[in-house]
Amino acid sequence: MRLIPVLTAILVMLALYGIVFQREALFSFARGDAGAEPLEQTDTGDAAATSAAPAIGVVVLRSQAQQIDSAVILRGQTKALRQVEVRAETSANVISEPLRKGTYVQTGDLLCKLDPGTRESALAEAQARLSEAKSRVPETKARLAEAQALLAEAKINFNAAQKLSEGGYASDTRLASAQAAMRSAEAGIATATSGLETSKSGIEAAAAAVAAASREIERLEIRAPFEGLLESDTAELGSLMQPGSLCATIIQLDPIKLVGYVPETDVNRVRIGAPAGAELTNGSRVQGQVMFISRSADSATRTFEVEISVPNPDLTIRDGQTAEIAIAADGAMAHRLPQSALTLNNDGQLGVRIVGEDEIVAFRPVELLRDDVDGIWVSGLSDSADVIVVGQDFVTEGVRVKPTYREAAK
Repeated sequence: MRLIPVLTAILVMLALYGIVFQREALFSFARGDAGAEPLEQTDTGDAAATSAAPAIGVVVLRSQAQQIDSAVILRGQTKALRQVEVRAETSANVISEPLRKGTYVQTGDLLCKLDPGTRESALAEAQARLSEAKSRVPETKARLAEAQALLAEAKINFNAAQKLSEGGYASDTRLASAQAAMRSAEAGIATATSGLETSKSGIEAAAAAVAAASREIERLEIRAPFEGLLESDTAELGSLMQPGSLCATIIQLDPIKLVGYVPETDVNRVRIGAPAGAELTNGSRVQGQVMFISRSADSATRTFEVEISVPNPDLTIRDGQTAEIAIAADGAMAHRLPQSALTLNNDGQLGVRIVGEDEIVAFRPVELLRDDVDGIWVSGLSDSADVIVVGQDFVTEGVRVKPTYREAAK
């Protein structure tokens, strides 16, 4: 009784094997064909079906490489050309009306005027002492001349007494007296010379006192060191100023600087005097030239500071605005493509798919140079390339396609 289920199971397995693995042979047997011949014909038919599979339609852009300026792109900000905090150098009360922030001042304009107090009297006193010192010079010169005359007379008397003493006509006492008179005249010259030097020193000291008093008076008027805008109100009327007290803050915005940081991989592409452009956050575009490239990298970011000078005659560019900066570098050959043409291969590499020989798809890695309103500029392709711009994500490398070509826009 148990043999029948076993036989039934074997028959079912044989039937399934024939249906699954020998389906074509069974069909051929049913049609009356030979057993080996249908299998060979089936293999040939599969290859023909594969070769005759319909090609995938794609849109291809015929692109020609063009010469472009390979710009160095970086982010930065605007910065005033100069910003100075003008401070007092002496102590006094402010006696001038304040200027309000935003006022445009010229070089030398008065910002703060301080109370002179007794400084003018000190200057007059120093000038009087200078005049007194100068008046002593003729007197000391006369004393020196008198001493020189006495010395000459003493020398004559000494020579005469010496000759008379040698001939026995003058005593030793007379000779000693003449010699003492000569020594006294020499001492008088030294004293007169010292008095003249003292008078000259007095003149120099008095002149220094006059200069110090004059400089102290000059410090009473605090003036603008350059033309620019007041970033703060000047010191209020009546306020007490000490040395170092703030009078005003001035910034110069024409020309203005764009400051950015270039990576160390691109710093050698930037040159002094290279043209540069920038787009500010408000959408305005400005042009300028590179004026400074740092020789020392930032220790934290390993980037180099770059400064660009930009004309700003109407002062519309403010200090501290964010800017997207592009610095012109050596030119390069590149293709302009739609941004949608970019894709990734299985390794995650950025590139495009092109149509090669026999209309077979190939992948080419590219480097993105810049982007604009018309598309992106890439390098890494040959001078002429057929780039798939529609359908590139539905084909893979080695697949045959049916391209529809379109010319690149000029």
